[in-house]
Amino acid sequence: MYTDNHMHEIVVKRNTSSSRKRSRDGMRSRITPAKKRSSFTSETCSTVEGHTHTRDMSENNGTELCCSDNEDLFEGYDSIVGDSSFLAKLEDVELQMRQCHDQQTPNACEDDLSDSVLAEDFRDSPPRALPSSQLEFQKAVTTPHKSPSSGAHNTSTPDLMNPRPAINHADLTANKPPPKARRSMKDHLKKVLIDNAATSSTVSKTVQQKEAVMTEEMSFAMQAMESISAEQDLGPFFGLPSKVKVLILRLKGIQDLYEWQKTCLSLDSVQQRRNLIYSLPTSGGKTLVAEILIFKELLCRKKDALLILPYISLVQEKVRGLSSFGIELDFMVEEYAGSKGRFPPVKRRNKNSLYVTTIEKGHSLVNSLIENDRLDNIGLVVVDELHMLGDGSRGAILEITLSKILYMSKSTQIIGMSATLGNVGDLQTFLNAENYTNDFRPVELKEYVKIKESIYEVNPREETCFSFSRLLDFKGSLLLFSVAFGSLVILRSPYVATEFLKRSQYKQMVGRAGRAGIDAMGESILILQDKDINMAKKLLSAPMEKCYSNLLHDGGRGLFSLVLSFIGLKITTTVEQVRDFMKGTLLSVQEAQVSPERSLWDLTVESIDTLKQKSLIEVSADVNNQSILQITRLGRATFKGSIDLSYCDLLYRDLSKGLEGLLLNSFLHLVYLVTPYDMVNQCKPDWMIYFRQFTNLSAAEQKMATAVGVPESFVARKAAGQSVRKSVDIVVVNRLYLALVLYSLLKETNLWNVSDRFQLTRGFVQTLLSSASAFGSSVLHFTEELEEFWAYKSLLSELTRRLTYCVQAELIPLMEVAGVMEHRAKQLYNAGYKTLAHLANADPQILVQTIENLFKRQANQIIASAKMLIKEKAEALQEEVDDLLMLPSDIPSL
Repeated sequence: MYTDNHMHEIVVKRNTSSSRKRSRDGMRSRITPAKKRSSFTSETCSTVEGHTHTRDMSENNGTELCCSDNEDLFEGYDSIVGDSSFLAKLEDVELQMRQCHDQQTPNACEDDLSDSVLAEDFRDSPPRALPSSQLEFQKAVTTPHKSPSSGAHNTSTPDLMNPRPAINHADLTANKPPPKARRSMKDHLKKVLIDNAATSSTVSKTVQQKEAVMTEEMSFAMQAMESISAEQDLGPFFGLPSKVKVLILRLKGIQDLYEWQKTCLSLDSVQQRRNLIYSLPTSGGKTLVAEILIFKELLCRKKDALLILPYISLVQEKVRGLSSFGIELDFMVEEYAGSKGRFPPVKRRNKNSLYVTTIEKGHSLVNSLIENDRLDNIGLVVVDELHMLGDGSRGAILEITLSKILYMSKSTQIIGMSATLGNVGDLQTFLNAENYTNDFRPVELKEYVKIKESIYEVNPREETCFSFSRLLDFKGSLLLFSVAFGSLVILRSPYVATEFLKRSQYKQMVGRAGRAGIDAMGESILILQDKDINMAKKLLSAPMEKCYSNLLHDGGRGLFSLVLSFIGLKITTTVEQVRDFMKGTLLSVQEAQVSPERSLWDLTVESIDTLKQKSLIEVSADVNNQSILQITRLGRATFKGSIDLSYCDLLYRDLSKGLEGLLLNSFLHLVYLVTPYDMVNQCKPDWMIYFRQFTNLSAAEQKMATAVGVPESFVARKAAGQSVRKSVDIVVVNRLYLALVLYSLLKETNLWNVSDRFQLTRGFVQTLLSSASAFGSSVLHFTEELEEFWAYKSLLSELTRRLTYCVQAELIPLMEVAGVMEHRAKQLYNAGYKTLAHLANADPQILVQTIENLFKRQANQIIASAKMLIKEKAEALQEEVDDLLMLPSDIPSL
């Protein structure tokens, strides 16, 4: 009886000119007589490169499948088990032989046998790999067997490979001994097959071993090739497929790269994935280089990428612009700005993600990835406007983020884009990066200032810094000043909020004048009042600014947050470990300049003491009686919500007090709880407006206002100009005023009307709304870590969603699309595009014809962004399904 291996070995290639076949159905067992066996389904056989193989079915209740009609043992002939088989024909030939011997005509019979089925099948067959049993039979047929003494042939099978000369049969019959009983050819073949059973098994195992070795070698070679392709430039477009270049042309209109871009992409630091800082003037093409490197990380190395941008508007613009690339190249583009973003992000098995984030959301995302041991999934981090490291509290957050990446993931590459800095060497040391600088600008820029009715050209080499250019054609108008008005940048004031412009900010703004490929020159105009002239001259003639660490900004709030998150993420657990970590910060590089009086070690110890005083961390002892730093519940909620340490205890008290009488028939109470603390001092209430809005509140809302500390009598006295004897917390009063602004926005959703009603600039109201949305998301994460605040979770989730979009409920799905504002959402909704599915399946040509002031490029971006959102939601749901259906690795077993 044959083993499974034997059954595999007796299957050979079938000749194209096959004989007719008999229908055979059912399954064959190894113990079923040949005459009673039926064929089996065609699923058990497959043809690969001309060879037919059978699938091992030994697990099917001990029943093994035999060859189908498409499989023959001996080429054009049917199976050995059928009536029309090769053996049956052999029996016919042998019967003819016996008849010939009986008729005393052996020569004729030998000739007939020579031309029989054996000769037809084996004479012209090309050599090839055959099962061992067939090889033995073929050898027996084609190889002459010589006697040890005389060398005469002793087989009834003719020598087909070496034909013998004709022999006189009469001479041989005279001397030959009496004939022995002739053995049947069928019996002979059976004996050969049985005798070679063991041999075929040995050969089969050897073949399997060789195949295993070959498979292993091929796998190793493929891995090596993948490794090489990931590290070296194997693609036609800077290591990327040509499709990327085609998409850049089609979606961006860029046909070729500037020479500096080609040089930068060919740097050794880029090829070998070392950290890099490159700095050029604004509009020099820095972003395209970063995008090419991002595509390379996503497509070639199959790693996620993180792009950090300074502002929400830039994040939305970039998500909208890159969604088309994501759809075409099959990667995800995920927005992390304001209240958008999932923590931790969805863990995707089959696709890579590009996370486009603001500075604040990028910090939260990195914390989440570290906590879930997934930071190594980020292969590339790109920071736009790297000089933002020197920008107050936001610079501190960016430094914290980069410090964690540098410490926790040695395989993550960091690329920084920056304006020209006076101390870029400090940033190189901090990031362990190389530097590439170029002063290329595709369009010439001319800078002007407007003083009264005159225009002056900026010329820092002049003693007065300004040189007269021209008078305005008519009073107050700049429309006739410029090679096309759209190439002109006008700065209406040299201030950002209440702070005078920095040189880096100014250069960034005016650098956007002029468009490559459209304008021959760009022009900028800074409008000045007489009181600002001297400050403006210093601004315009000052050397490039230097970038310094801001961890000590505003009383060291950044340093406190850094140490708290180290301990909360269990990156460090002892004072010594915290000190070692601090050596990898920009503050450590610039210790002598930033903190000449106190050492880094002193600052670290002071920070730890402050965190202990605020009950954010505590000290315990391990088994060796060594002091261990641990985070408290409040501390964990603070760092998980990215709450400023200056307000964490105040926020906890407000939320606790709110639970005592939470107003649920109105959004006002919840809006007050998420009104940002850091904007309270930026607005002084107009008391008449305050009183008017207060009186419009319902009785329950007025009661809530009194409960938080703002009684109606106080507002009435202030509106009447009377003195107030009762002390009131002015921070609470101002915060409630801002809450009334936000509450009006939620009810009316018209920013213009609300800004006029409260006599506030539209910019301030927009900033307030964005800040409240982001802070609401932070408060939500804060409450999720504290069990006593369970009631806030669902309430704040809905409120944050409303604040994020601040539109009528039916427009919210359309507002999820990056860059679609309220006005555009209304246009789309009124035109019949009411859901993401409508937008994702829209025809861009119809969209352009239907929606006013919508260009085709914008339409394509909106459609791509909608497709990306649907794809992201579907992928997230599929990942959840896969997780639910996955067999737990720790399931109990016997």
